[in-house]
Amino acid sequence: MACPSLGQATALSGAGRAAVAAARPPKRENHAMGTTKTTARALNRATLARQLLLAREPLEVTEAVRRVVALQAQQPASPYIALWNRLSPFDPAALDTALTDLRLVRSTLMRITLHTVHADDYAPFREAMEPTLRGSRLGDPRFRASGLTPADADAVLPPLLKYAEAHPRTAAELRTWLDNHLGTPLDTNAHRLLRQYAPLWHTPTGAPWSFGTPQSYVTATPPPALADPQAAAEGLKTLIRRYLAGFGPATVADMAQFALVQRPRVREAVQALTDEDELDVLQAPDGKTPLYDLPGAPRPPEDTPAPPRLMAMWDSTLLAYADRGRLLPPGYRKLVTRVNGDVLPTLLVDGHVAGIWRPLGNSPGAAIEATAFHPLPAEAGKPWPRRPPP
Repeated sequence: MACPSLGQATALSGAGRAAVAAARPPKRENHAMGTTKTTARALNRATLARQLLLAREPLEVTEAVRRVVALQAQQPASPYIALWNRLSPFDPAALDTALTDLRLVRSTLMRITLHTVHADDYAPFREAMEPTLRGSRLGDPRFRASGLTPADADAVLPPLLKYAEAHPRTAAELRTWLDNHLGTPLDTNAHRLLRQYAPLWHTPTGAPWSFGTPQSYVTATPPPALADPQAAAEGLKTLIRRYLAGFGPATVADMAQFALVQRPRVREAVQALTDEDELDVLQAPDGKTPLYDLPGAPRPPEDTPAPPRLMAMWDSTLLAYADRGRLLPPGYRKLVTRVNGDVLPTLLVDGHVAGIWRPLGNSPGAAIEATAFHPLPAEAGKPWPRRPPP
């Protein structure tokens, strides 16, 4: 199906904005386990509100990234499209500048994938992910096959990070340094796994989209604590608070899925936060599963209007839950998620995935091609957002 005519995005109506504002309780509600039941549509609207998808907001790019927690960034264009969906105005050069100045940073974090996050969030997020990253990178059979052990990695990281501290180093430079330091060539897979484990930030290699195929890295500052169980536990509590602010209400399974963290760790952190009276406990639509949320977080009425959006590839909203049905109807999941794990750019209509889209060329005037999975309501066709900037 061809895409409807493109125009300016529909802003949330005055009534809709008022509904979102009214959804913020003036003070904490004390919920006993399961006494407040939610609906699937209400959860959808809560996600859209917190992800700035009910109305574009006039925020600085750094504040916007903090609000949405993190932007999936395997594909260099994805953070730009994600912010274009959420901000008005949005200038791609502002994101370039924030990345160049390292106010926003790109590194391997949640789900062991590249994310763009606020620099101030990096250390606690990385500490939260430490057990997962250490196990998956240094415990990988390809790393062990190199003859190196986790203890060897612990020994080599301090001088490696010192080498990458002064200015960015290319992947080739890091590999040469490692080979010289170890006194033997390091296997390509082992080098990649060690680099992904190390607290390194990707640095821009030039516009457009700031990151090209050649990779360049600089040491994260301040450095996160590695192999420190207490730091990992505190970091996970911080990540859960931030996750709920951007994606809640959510279950323990949702939190574990978002980060790819073991559920027992999540349960322990959630229990600690609940015991500290930091979380509300709601009831999921199934009437059985507890949902956790921050007191006073936005929970708009389920009839709040949701404008159409052209979502980025791997947009975090589609990956942040164990039950992806919050935005992605189960029948469409195989149409959106490829066998290799790629999550295609999607059409969002009334807050739910209704199709996929792709650009037809890279020039400023190029069109897009959109395919809907079902007939779209007439109001979804006018107006649509303009094509993302090249």
